[in-house]
Amino acid sequence: MDEPLAALDLARKNEILPYLERLHDELEIPVLYVSHAPDEVARLADHIIVMEGGRAVAQGPLTETLARVDLPIRLGEDTGVVLDGHVAERDEKWQLARVAFAGGSTGNSVWARDSGHALGSRVRVRILARDVSVALTQPQDSSMLNTLAAEVVEIADEAHPALALVRLKVDDSILIARLTRRSAAGLGLKPGMQLFAQIKAVALIG
Repeated sequence: MDEPLAALDLARKNEILPYLERLHDELEIPVLYVSHAPDEVARLADHIIVMEGGRAVAQGPLTETLARVDLPIRLGEDTGVVLDGHVAERDEKWQLARVAFAGGSTGNSVWARDSGHALGSRVRVRILARDVSVALTQPQDSSMLNTLAAEVVEIADEAHPALALVRLKVDDSILIARLTRRSAAGLGLKPGMQLFAQIKAVALIG
């Protein structure tokens, strides 16, 4: 499938994406999907190959490859991670769903808008680097629902010299935070440091 949704508006794209998901899941056949749209890739792919100038510059499982901060191709505002998990709880009053990370050993989870998935359903969540901030102490009285204990793994350059990408380990999962270098220096961030990741927005993508 060579950019099958490229000519569609957002509404039509959102109608067709669930069909493509079912096609892959129910027929259990491999699909080679070519796209420049990170949101489509995050929702549909299991394994990705990153191309530049006709050459493969990175490849691997979706969740692992997107969690790298050394990708040769910069994704800009679309930089972020995809986590596999399952719906562990639904809050019908506030229309939220709690997604527990797959493979987690300490029960880490995040709240996202409820998309109607049944309890126990396997889902994916997408967390963009621009929506992740860090704090040295656990924040109190914050509007952010999702605060997770994390460890700094790596700090890498961003495209703009004022910015840095911080790779964070949360249990068995990885998050990426985009910070200004001034903030990173002010907090004294370095690999191995323990801190708290605050997540402003989580997208439940299927």
